[in-house]
Amino acid sequence: MKVKVDKDTCIGCGMCEGICPKVFKMNSEGTADVTVENPDGEAKECAKEAADSCPVEAIIIEE
Repeated sequence: MKVKVDKDTCIGCGMCEGICPKVFKMNSEGTADVTVENPDGEAKECAKEAADSCPVEAIIIEE
């Protein structure tokens, strides 16, 4: 599984970092960065939850 954030779509709401701080971190530009591109275990599950919760669907998960 690979996780990406579409920087053009991200609105910087911070929901992903709130749900899954092991994988996402807000940057100085106000958008989300992926800190672990290939999460496993618990991080994998919370990354999927963050993607499902993103209000603008900016998180891309490739299986």
